[in-house]
Amino acid sequence: MDLLFAGAAREVTGSRFLLRANGQSVLIDCGMEQGRDTYENQRLPISPSEVDTVVLTHAHIDHSGMLPALYKKGFRGTIWATPATIDLCDIMLRDSAYIQETEAEWRNRKAKRKGGELYEPLYTQQDAEGTVRLMQPASYVDFKQVLPGISLVMTDAGHLLGSASATLAVTENGVTRKVVFSGDIGNIDQPIINDPHYLKDADVVVMESTYGDRLHGEKPDYIADLTDALQTTFDRGGNVVIPSFAVGRSQELLYFLREIKQRHLVRGHDDFPVYMDSPLAIRATNIFGKTDGVFFDDEMNALLDKGINPISFDDLQLMVTADESKQINFEKRPCVIISASGMCEAGRIRHHLKHNLWRADSTILFVGYQSVGTLGRQLVDGAKEVRLFGEDILVNAQVRMMKAMSGHADRNGLKKWADAYDPRPEHFYIVHGEEGAAESFALLLTSEGFTAHVPYPSDVWDLVTGKVLEEGSRKTAVKSQRWDQKLDSAPGKAEAAQAVKPRAQNEADKTLYKALERLQKLVDKSVPWSNGIKRQIAEGINKLTDKWE
Repeated sequence: MDLLFAGAAREVTGSRFLLRANGQSVLIDCGMEQGRDTYENQRLPISPSEVDTVVLTHAHIDHSGMLPALYKKGFRGTIWATPATIDLCDIMLRDSAYIQETEAEWRNRKAKRKGGELYEPLYTQQDAEGTVRLMQPASYVDFKQVLPGISLVMTDAGHLLGSASATLAVTENGVTRKVVFSGDIGNIDQPIINDPHYLKDADVVVMESTYGDRLHGEKPDYIADLTDALQTTFDRGGNVVIPSFAVGRSQELLYFLREIKQRHLVRGHDDFPVYMDSPLAIRATNIFGKTDGVFFDDEMNALLDKGINPISFDDLQLMVTADESKQINFEKRPCVIISASGMCEAGRIRHHLKHNLWRADSTILFVGYQSVGTLGRQLVDGAKEVRLFGEDILVNAQVRMMKAMSGHADRNGLKKWADAYDPRPEHFYIVHGEEGAAESFALLLTSEGFTAHVPYPSDVWDLVTGKVLEEGSRKTAVKSQRWDQKLDSAPGKAEAAQAVKPRAQNEADKTLYKALERLQKLVDKSVPWSNGIKRQIAEGINKLTDKWE
């Protein structure tokens, strides 16, 4: 029996692991790589003919987003997931398909003008719908025989509603190995959902390491932070505009706002309206409202037992249609507006920014990480002016960032999860982390007597002997750091360049690397530019690469 690391090896996104035994195969997760141009870089390195069944740990797109592409190529096997994950995938994969179709439409308009090749979307909404029809429920602790000689048990990973760690018991030639795929391990004390469940028994563990090189620090008082933002803004007569991820984070905000209203914490503004203006967030909120209590923590279930809906309250208005969204602009009272996308790159949030950024009395409150190059990052970094819908908009509003509301365990949380096994597993394979984070966490485990490996992309490992059967790509870009080293920033440009730049051997080499440095400066300079210009730059780079690869 062996395991192919087809994704999320020395990187965070695109989780895909193919376990093979008895001439059969189980694909654990089929995620989309994110943070890059989908059309130029996205590919599915696994053929449908290689996959007999799929186990899905949770609904986030970096774990589920390429399942419709697998379906489009002919896969018709069973996809095992928790009931809550199936419900969330029903809306999230449709939404992802809509984005693929919209992107293809935009690219094809451009291609037609130039007489270029037409693009086909990665998948369509029909593919997403077909994918969901293949899904079968595997509730927590239920035993499922997914293939002859391979059984499955899901346990709560505490990361997202319905998230799971998957334990596969695999028997081949009389040898049985219990292989655990951690999925994304949640942070403790999150509202609504349970803390991660600690497992005791495994021979092999494939474990995430998103924050394997850092600590979250002291837990913030989210209620106090949010109350302060509301009080100071409402006292000025302004609105609090919150760009938020539609699934998970938006429901947490409703949970906090309900408590703030119940305790009358915002003085003088008890009846402030809250507008949720995101169709996807509204659909997700409805799913949270009908989900079985097994997926909720004790506090959430205690409220439900009292007949209290923890994510609903008076003055909450759900704006489904575009016309309803526009009506928010006529609200005279100070209000809260929760809208997507969380990084302000698309969606209705951009309209609300246009109507509030210029107002000195309003506040833009960020509640999640903002990637470099996004509009959200520009605002967090202090931009004085941004461009929206062809207009230059002054940033007079106060821009605030709530302390990290992380859904991932930090280094100590991951270590606690690993320490729970008794006896210790024979091998840990550290994945789902940038190279530095994965190697740092593997080093921490190794220093305490565990056997830990950091696989490379496309590696194949023997799950009985713990040996590499086939080596994948050995290209690396950033040096790893010690697990106990202070990690409060990314490597500097000089350090990153040194990691990838070999010594020039002649004048031609020097000329080539001088050109590469110019290109790097151009990319760095492009952060505040429009997405259209960035796409043009990316297309030019990719055309050049395609020519010489």
